[in-house]
Amino acid sequence: MAPLIPRMHLFEIDDQPWFPPALRTLFQAALTVTWTLPLPIIQSCPPAQVVARVLLKELGQDISDYNFVDFCAGAGGPTPFIENHINAHLRKRHAKAVNFTLTDLHPNVQHWESVAVASPNLFYESKSVDAIKAPRHLVKPADGKKSMRLFHLAFHHFDDCLARRILKDTVESSDGFAIFELQDRSIASFVAVTLLAIGTLILAPYYALKWRSPLALVFSWLIPILPAALAWDGYVSSLRTREPDEVEALLRSCGTDTSDWEMRSGSTVHLWPVGYVNWIVCRKTS
Repeated sequence: MAPLIPRMHLFEIDDQPWFPPALRTLFQAALTVTWTLPLPIIQSCPPAQVVARVLLKELGQDISDYNFVDFCAGAGGPTPFIENHINAHLRKRHAKAVNFTLTDLHPNVQHWESVAVASPNLFYESKSVDAIKAPRHLVKPADGKKSMRLFHLAFHHFDDCLARRILKDTVESSDGFAIFELQDRSIASFVAVTLLAIGTLILAPYYALKWRSPLALVFSWLIPILPAALAWDGYVSSLRTREPDEVEALLRSCGTDTSDWEMRSGSTVHLWPVGYVNWIVCRKTS
């Protein structure tokens, strides 16, 4: 069933050039915690683990045939956690490990360096990467593997025109893409965003200790810009997020042959009753 709320491409604070870099760093770090921090008792598993399980299930034994490129990686997001979970699973099966590469239009090299040293299968591209025209050395790797593009909490940022251009470049140069969102155009999603903002207030001391940044306390408790920005952007992200059939319509109208591309989608709970990972996995079948 189509959502009752129409898609609206409103502005998000984190997209704006005037948003201070220090606050953007805290904003992205808070989203990473949302992806990866397990909440005992009330949460079955963190969203990043859901993503890893979806990729393992949907790609099956073919997963070792792929290299994964994370577009719009920000501060790293869930990808290091996903890489660790997937490769730990593959090692148990005595299967080949898979590589993940972090990229972004505005690369966060300093932070990516710190997470990449923890795994021999996690890499990053230090130069700016535009998803409209991805560098061929990323999507056509020298090792001959297939390329799977990842969009974690990112695809809703693109308007229809930009999304079509990204999908066209994907079809012409890659072998698949996967979109993962933590929101949709539903009342439950708006409730989940509200809980995120409240959680940011409660967890501000944890953030300050984890990131060694007193600014997390200042901008959460004294001047509550961080929870307010997370709430606003979360609500707007919900309004921006496309349903699978809307993404497929963009794919089929992107201006290149997509007849041999197959799309699968689903919604997997991580925090009942309002927290869901909404996913789309699309790949070339020939």
